[in-house]
Amino acid sequence: MSHIDKDNLPRHVGIIMDGNGRWAKKRNLPRSAGHRAGAQTLKTITEFAGNLGIRYLTAYAFSTENWKRPKEEVNALMDLLLKYLRDKDQLAGKDVVIKVIGDRSKLSDEINKEIDNIEEYTKDNPGMVLFLAINYGGRQEIVHSVRKLAENVSKGEISPDSITEDSISSYIYTSEIPDVDLIIRPSGELRLSNFLLWQSAYSEFWFSDINWPDFKTDDFAHAILDYQNRNRRFGGI
Repeated sequence: MSHIDKDNLPRHVGIIMDGNGRWAKKRNLPRSAGHRAGAQTLKTITEFAGNLGIRYLTAYAFSTENWKRPKEEVNALMDLLLKYLRDKDQLAGKDVVIKVIGDRSKLSDEINKEIDNIEEYTKDNPGMVLFLAINYGGRQEIVHSVRKLAENVSKGEISPDSITEDSISSYIYTSEIPDVDLIIRPSGELRLSNFLLWQSAYSEFWFSDINWPDFKTDDFAHAILDYQNRNRRFGGI
């Protein structure tokens, strides 16, 4: 969109892809149909964001709490994930670098193999970087970081007094990229739901009542324009 200021884009956008089940229910479809539609929306939005010039996008695909859902739905989500990981270009487009963040220990060997494959396959792509948060939780990520720091303290490699915010940031899953500037959550919910807790200290938030499968590029552009009209002071004046 011509009225978006390409010099004032968020470097890193996070998306909580919410509302797939509600979208399906409204259409008398199984929840799995909503997740399939949501996966297609992710590809559309990823391509649009990349063409716009946004460098990093993190999509909340499956949380550490989502295991509480009915087994049938979890299995359908895992099958869908496996399908898209195997269809590498279909997941996000041909130019996108794909990385997965989260605790992979609970994922199947088959899924972990495909994650390794897609990260290797896309690592040299010239486009934006898409982080898929799978079995991810913000608190779990902080615990992971603190444990790594504690290991180094126990080895005598660092002292407790030398630990800083930067120390913790260096061990989080997204340590090599900027903190998230803008978090988008559709579907009418107004909460963070354990997403990028450490990285969102100064994030801007954009909420809408649109279910994720109905989320369009115009909605994403609206969120960007709203972000550009805000005054980000980071605690200053």
